[in-house]
Amino acid sequence: MSTTVSYKRHRFPPEIITHAVWLYVRFNLSLREVEEMLLNRGVDVSYETIRRWAAKFASQIARNLRRRQARPGDIWHLDEVVVTISGQKFWLWRAVDQNGLVLEEILQSRRDKRAAKRLLKALIKPVLSRKTLQSR
Repeated sequence: MSTTVSYKRHRFPPEIITHAVWLYVRFNLSLREVEEMLLNRGVDVSYETIRRWAAKFASQIARNLRRRQARPGDIWHLDEVVVTISGQKFWLWRAVDQNGLVLEEILQSRRDKRAAKRLLKALIKPVLSRKTLQSR
């Protein structure tokens, strides 16, 4: 599996393709909205082309971005907050590191301590497996 994204045999430069896919995925825009945004910048491309680019390049671009993402710090905090949405109470559990990077979050209609523990265990699992691989 290659880690580099190949843009060979495409009419548009890689910067435009990457920007269009990033807009579509990152901001949850429709294909036609991305098409309109690119047209405002002077790039005439159809929404169908953007759909093909997203289908072809989105997973590779996301994989490369995840690799570049900063690793979480050593100290983690789990916060529980009661929020009201449309007049209903919900419990928001957020796991953050000492730098404020949000590791994971869940929103529940009822308070469930077991779900919060599952959240922490799911977060710790990849860290433990990474440490065991490094010790070998």
